Amino acid sequence: MRRGSLASTLAVLLSLALLPALELPAFSQQSSDMLAPEAGSGVQPKQAVHAKQQMVVAANPVAAQAGLDVLRQGGSAADALVAVQAVLGLVEPQSSGLGGGAFLTWYDASARSLTTFDARETAPAAATPLLFLGPDGKPLGFFDAVVGGRSVGVPGVPRLLEKVHRRYGKRPWQDLFGRAIELADSGFTVSPRLAKVIAEDVGRLDRQPATRAYFFDADGAPLKAGTLLVNKPYAETLRIVASIGASAFYKGRIAHDIVAVVNGHPTNPGRLSLADLAGYEVKQRPAICAPYRGYQVCGMGPPSSGALTIGQILGMVEPFDIATLGPDDPQAWRIIGDASRLAFADRERYIADSDFVRVPSGLLDPAYLKARSALIRRDTALNKDEVIAGEPPWEKAELRRDVPALELPSTSHIVIIDADGNIASMTTSVENSFGSRLMVDGFLLNNQLTDFAFDPGPPDAAVANRVWPGKRPRSSMAPTIVLKDDKPVFALGSPGGSMIIPFVATTLIALIDWKMDMQAAVSLPHLVNRFGPYDIEAGTPAEAMVDDLTALGYKTNVEEINSGLNGVALTADGLVGGSDPRREGVAVGD
Repeated sequence: MRRGSLASTLAVLLSLALLPALELPAFSQQSSDMLAPEAGSGVQPKQAVHAKQQMVVAANPVAAQAGLDVLRQGGSAADALVAVQAVLGLVEPQSSGLGGGAFLTWYDASARSLTTFDARETAPAAATPLLFLGPDGKPLGFFDAVVGGRSVGVPGVPRLLEKVHRRYGKRPWQDLFGRAIELADSGFTVSPRLAKVIAEDVGRLDRQPATRAYFFDADGAPLKAGTLLVNKPYAETLRIVASIGASAFYKGRIAHDIVAVVNGHPTNPGRLSLADLAGYEVKQRPAICAPYRGYQVCGMGPPSSGALTIGQILGMVEPFDIATLGPDDPQAWRIIGDASRLAFADRERYIADSDFVRVPSGLLDPAYLKARSALIRRDTALNKDEVIAGEPPWEKAELRRDVPALELPSTSHIVIIDADGNIASMTTSVENSFGSRLMVDGFLLNNQLTDFAFDPGPPDAAVANRVWPGKRPRSSMAPTIVLKDDKPVFALGSPGGSMIIPFVATTLIALIDWKMDMQAAVSLPHLVNRFGPYDIEAGTPAEAMVDDLTALGYKTNVEEINSGLNGVALTADGLVGGSDPRREGVAVGD
């Protein structure tokens, strides 16, 4: 393995012009030119977007523009967040909406402080650790659990939007839903991405009456890109929430409709009650911050595993000179990959909703991370039996059992910076694409309860992330804000299930160590390792790394990896936004 061999291979590939729609630059290129690696998507290269004062980066152009319009009217980042989420729930319903949950990392410019808001879904009071076990006592198949009411947790998004608006908003609440209501009433154009995911979900989405009527034509065919789609029930829901507030979602007709749909599913009913909805609370929690090369990388703590696991990865990588190795050196990816594997081993064993289980206080302890980092001070990949959870410092150790939970990607990330310098970095989700596939009053309901471990484990060695009444399932969502000398310098995040963590960690390394601009960093071809095999992004220069990684001792999987990274860099010259070329998002600003 020779350093630079990847770069030369990339040059050959590009000169042959293989798969023109997927043509990408070498990893070491630090400009923002990169085409989307999603085959046949037609997405064009994206350039970094520059603005002086305010910016919105979101997964759909219509939603991003709705947020920027609010900022132009004197609104704050909190105001724009309401408008963006309301539109995303209409035009990108497979990923997020009123029926889902979210995590928000917020920078308050006036107080010069960070905080986080936890709007993760909660398990119903009637849920038990046996929720996802079948009659035979064995865990259900994933989609057997997902489709229907069993997987639906109490949504958190409406309460979050209202709570943050009450604290940080400047524009009237009722004025923030106008664009979404207009689009729902008059119709919006189905995007290529939405059409694609509808077609991919045939067999699940079309088996539920409401989603079949909405996402398929009269002949039962998936809607095509360019179709005008009207959603009058969603417009009415937004009008009610805009007029009365989030309480209209958690009490009254909408709440009754949610409970009826969830518990009335004919084959897979849920256990949701009106009391579960009425009692839902958004929790404000301290940001979790981890040091990395003079920066503070901050985000959401438990029940999210995002900030802790990213902090662990970066802490293990920091002793190595990743900058000199560069992004085209296999050894750089060995270090990043094995640091990720060790961090994920800790994540699987220890991290869950800290309101219900103890989480070790020493997961980010410098001495602990130094010892873990020493395990990867070698030339080849760690063997499978070497990748086990460590023993971080904590007040009272508990016997834990490792049982992973399957997190599939369908999520969205929003970054908003207003003229006052406030920053919203929010990851919002219904979990799997189209969530539970249950639609009520114009919006989809989540399947976030399947982020719990299906197997609860024996009582004497319980799984940290087991189901429990009122508990919030562990998440990988990682809305991140990075500080330098106590000032924000980056805000970013991504969808992608458990891949969110390596997506964000690698993007931070690209920004800090490899000095890429935001657009180049979010466009970087993906190499992801969580559990042993290296996942390599198909149709990109990352494929040239397969032989080198195999020689280092890894198994490799070449596959489509569809992140949705969105971010903003705050520089001395203004704001620089980047949106993932694999999706249809944009950065817009003034």
